[in-house]
Amino acid sequence: MILVTTAAAVLGLLWARPSLRQTASPRLTIAPSELPADGYSTATLAIDSQSLEAPRVSFADNPHTATVERLTRTAAGWQAKLRAGVWPAHTTVRVEIPGALPAVAILTTKLLPGDSEGDGTPDFLRLDAARDRSAFRRWFTFLAEAQYFQQPASRPAEIVDCAALIRYAYREALRGHTGSWAAEAHLPLVPPFESVARYQYPFTPLGSALFRVRDGSFRPSDLDDGAFAQFADAQTIERLNTHFVGRGLNRALPGDLLFFRQDSGDMPFHSMVYVGESPIAKDGARYVVYHTGPQGSGPGEIRRISLPELLRFPEPQWRPTVANRNFLGVYRWNILTEAL
Repeated sequence: MILVTTAAAVLGLLWARPSLRQTASPRLTIAPSELPADGYSTATLAIDSQSLEAPRVSFADNPHTATVERLTRTAAGWQAKLRAGVWPAHTTVRVEIPGALPAVAILTTKLLPGDSEGDGTPDFLRLDAARDRSAFRRWFTFLAEAQYFQQPASRPAEIVDCAALIRYAYREALRGHTGSWAAEAHLPLVPPFESVARYQYPFTPLGSALFRVRDGSFRPSDLDDGAFAQFADAQTIERLNTHFVGRGLNRALPGDLLFFRQDSGDMPFHSMVYVGESPIAKDGARYVVYHTGPQGSGPGEIRRISLPELLRFPEPQWRPTVANRNFLGVYRWNILTEAL
């Protein structure tokens, strides 16, 4: 008798609390449902729901396929603006509203296969927006210069020569600069710069293989046939990942590179990062930063000198002047090429 009474009481409680029962999932519509994976194109997600609580929109398969730019209330429910990333995929858009069953829809992003400059750099990697180019330049120069202020033991172990310093700053400038990233980076300070919005390394079709290492225009087959790699020496960076700007320093912008080719030594190609006005020192002087590479039996060092000092450098083969045949000139990253 006691068991029957208890069971009846439980059933009574369940029937007495209908508010715990979830309503049907909201109806979703995505238009268009297919976007180029260009980092800029957008689609509209319409959510048919009378809930006053804002829905949660997420990407169940890969959170880097797209982002939610804006969520607004409409007469029919809610509307989300979805911006494609550069990662091609079929991704599940999941919508959750309190009190309702989840709803899903499919968004497809397709590979952007072009190489508009014919320089081997895929268009999906280029920073077409002025805001993104500025964000990259700020982070790239800051990260290169910050290593000068670091204690050698606190620097990333990979930074052993001039090309390694450039690879590090280039790669990290394209990351999402979150709190967890800052904790892992062990930087002396973290500036309040915006990150590149079009994509975040390594979430592109290239993955971690960021540098072009083989001649030729970009083709989709390059994504997995060795045309790109995580490592590139100074000569490869100059030839395949940057383009010539000029031999006059008046053409240089922050984030550009100065290349030199010396007549002796095991590593004849050398590079420096043109920082411009330091975001750290804030003294109005213009600087370059570079790693000397190994010196004798020692590991070498990172140096930071002003342009006037560099132009008066004791060894004339290191002066960035038109008269110096060892100075190859000012070069700019291919991803910063501006469309005509």
